[in-house]
Formats: sequence, structure tokens, C-alpha cells
Amino acid sequence: MRHCSVQVRGLLTRDELDRYNALIDVGHYLETQARYDLVHTVQKEIDILILPAIERLKEKSRQRDRDTEDYLRRKAELDAFLNKADDEEDED
Repeated sequence: MRHCSVQVRGLLTRDELDRYNALIDVGHYLETQARYDLVHTVQKEIDILILPAIERLKEKSRQRDRDTEDYLRRKAELDAFLNKADDEEDED
């Protein structure tokens, strides 16, 4: 059984996480029984189950990118304002 990343697991809802853990347990049991045909089916179910958490992780990344862009824009505006103020002081 393949586990999803810690970041994805952290974004699963309580219900999703409970189902994820149950499916992992079932998959591990099936592996001990050498029922790899069924393990594949369980793994596919896990992959479908974690899709919403993956989308939440992507959205967090996009939001972080937007926040960084906003910060850099405000910083550039402040730098331009300070440079303009310095130029005006030099002229006086």
C-alpha cells in the first residue's frame, strides 16, 4: 500500500482520515494474504479519497503564491516611495 504525503493527510477531514486509515488497514491485511488483485482496488479507492485533500493543498499553495506576490508588490511600492522621498530630500 502506498501512503499519501503527510501534507495531504493533514488536510483530510476527520471522516476522510477515518476512511483512509480503514482502507490502509484493509489493504495491509490483503497484502498479508497475498490478495494483490484486491489491494489494487483498495489503492484506487484511496487515490480517489485523497483527491479533495490534494486540491486543498494546491489551493493553499496558490494562496501562498498570491500572498507572496502581494507582499512583493507592496514592498516595491514602499521602496519606490522611499526612493522618491530620498530624491526630494537630496534636491532640497
